[in-house]
Amino acid sequence: MAGRLLLRGMLAGILAACLAFGFARIFGEPQVNMAIAFESALDAASGEPPEPELVSRGVQASFGLLTAAIMYGAAYGGLFSLVFATAYGRIGRFSPRMLAMLLAGAGFLAVVMVPDLKYPANPPAVGQPETIGMRTVAYFEMVVFSLCALTLAVLAGRALVARMGHWNATLCGGAVFVVLVALLQWALPDISEVPENFPAVVLWRFREAALGMQVVLWGSLGLIFGVLADRVMARQPGVHYG
Repeated sequence: MAGRLLLRGMLAGILAACLAFGFARIFGEPQVNMAIAFESALDAASGEPPEPELVSRGVQASFGLLTAAIMYGAAYGGLFSLVFATAYGRIGRFSPRMLAMLLAGAGFLAVVMVPDLKYPANPPAVGQPETIGMRTVAYFEMVVFSLCALTLAVLAGRALVARMGHWNATLCGGAVFVVLVALLQWALPDISEVPENFPAVVLWRFREAALGMQVVLWGSLGLIFGVLADRVMARQPGVHYG
């Protein structure tokens, strides 16, 4: 069962990544091109020679982006299927499609939305090269802590169900998550390295496109995997909670 779900999770992740790639090509790449043009203009104004292009911009925006998206989607799809297999039948009597969408929403919240509130995506020309290590560590700390906060919130909600009922227990679990996230946002360092004259519209639209790409990825992953998992579970007597 776990093996069949794993394969379907990776397939769903790849298909979702292809859809996210299409979104990024349409809405994200124009903003990247404008940010690169801004960076090139700054280099030219300061008299610095352009950096050598190891990989052409055309390859980066097509095959490079698609390859990265597929690898990302396959990895996330595999992990998603393992979490689904662990959660199915243990956190409620949800159908495979409903559980897949709930997990996709939770994954988007913990892995994307919460970290992006603290450390949003930035286009080229934003960020100092000497701080890239610190920025990377801080971002992944936010992802790990967010996942831990979500896990603690779910456990707290489940522990309160018998005493408070499902609705009140869910509210309490949500409150636990919000408080923990607020503490994490406060504890981790702020990073502000946007150049003073960088176009605000380009920055905003790039961040919109980056977030939209994640919405497409996680939403498609939940929908596609839910359909595939439902077919697998339908063949297993005694495990379907439709």
